[in-house]
Amino acid sequence: MGKEYVNVMEEIVVTLVTVLMVGPEYQTFCQCNVCRNEIIVLSLNNLPSHYVVSEEARKNAYEQLNTKENLKWINKKIIQAIYAVGKYPKHI
Repeated sequence: MGKEYVNVMEEIVVTLVTVLMVGPEYQTFCQCNVCRNEIIVLSLNNLPSHYVVSEEARKNAYEQLNTKENLKWINKKIIQAIYAVGKYPKHI
């Protein structure tokens, strides 16, 4: 894992933001690193963290979070963040 701990929610959010931002629905939004990071941070601030200290715990947390219902909820928070950052970008 690299560090002694990892936030599994962060891993999921970073992946989902990357996927959403390359999708056709969000290509009109700024793709710069500042905006992307703002979207990730805003999303994470509105979602519960899930820190773990072992690879086994990481896999278990990922399985718990990676359900259709949870992914829908996480995506909703990310989409809200995309629109918020798009409306008030900080890179300008």
